[in-house]
Amino acid sequence: MRGLRRFLLALLMAGLALGVAGAGAAWWWLQQPLALATPAVEVSVETGQSPRRVADLWVEAGVRSHPALLYEWFRWSGQARQIRAGSYEIQRGTTPRQLLDKMVRGDEVLESVRIAEGGTFSQLREALAKAPSLEPTTRSMTPAELMAALGEPSQSPEGRFFPDTYAYSRGVSDLTVLKRAHAAMQRRLVAAWAERLPELPLKTMDEALILASIVEKETGRDADRTLVAGVFANRLRIDMPLQTDPTVIYGLGAAFDGNLRKRDLQADTPYNTYLRRGLPPTAIALPSAASLRAAVQPAKTPALYFVARSDGGGGSVFSATLAEHNKAVDLFQRGGKAGPP
Repeated sequence: MRGLRRFLLALLMAGLALGVAGAGAAWWWLQQPLALATPAVEVSVETGQSPRRVADLWVEAGVRSHPALLYEWFRWSGQARQIRAGSYEIQRGTTPRQLLDKMVRGDEVLESVRIAEGGTFSQLREALAKAPSLEPTTRSMTPAELMAALGEPSQSPEGRFFPDTYAYSRGVSDLTVLKRAHAAMQRRLVAAWAERLPELPLKTMDEALILASIVEKETGRDADRTLVAGVFANRLRIDMPLQTDPTVIYGLGAAFDGNLRKRDLQADTPYNTYLRRGLPPTAIALPSAASLRAAVQPAKTPALYFVARSDGGGGSVFSATLAEHNKAVDLFQRGGKAGPP
């Protein structure tokens, strides 16, 4: 109350110049909605800005009040130094009390960006570039430079960012969002690896990430994830080529026109799992939490093959032998696209 009395006294003195009559008018002013030039007014408060500058910013943005009134209110409330940096928006009907309270609580206007499951690193960067009010700090960086900025200079960026929706303050750097997504994926990967099955044919967390990314691209059906992972785990155990189309497509890059042809399956890239045994050198997409779990806890299945159903039943048909698989391909994929043969 002492701070408020001081403010009222200061406002009373300022009233001689501003036309505000007395402490009663000052008290009344604190309860009244601020006049705004537009239905909503937005201000970005930066770290280190003085309360006086913050008051000026609100008036410049469209609050129809004398900045001295706002400044004196901030000052004599005793909370001026508690104003937090951030992006703030007020609507018509907001009082001076509510305005200050919003900044003290850090009640910011937040934007968000969706990092999609199954997307590539290139697609992630496109999403960040289109995100509203996000500072494009990393736009001119190469992938290697970006990973160095994240403290992982030797790490491939593919698959290293957890797909989720990330909220952020307006004007924040895209590197901040990437740091959060990178840390989230690392936490998820460590947690999944700690729960891996003892007979898992994977040696490192990186291999788990790679397999999870393949599972993510091979199926979007939760019921099939562990079975798909089980097929690939079985193939790894017997040193059988994974023969998965998504890795081939990834290796083709911009050369892939949307139609996978026989010549594409014969193109020798590090990601052609028809020509090369074992896992590809890096992940090929951003795996979901479900795919991470499936990669380290694959289903115990005799299946070595699967093919997507095309009869409206959804999911895939799993087979233990090539003869069974060929029958399934004939039944479900005549003229369509099969899973790994």
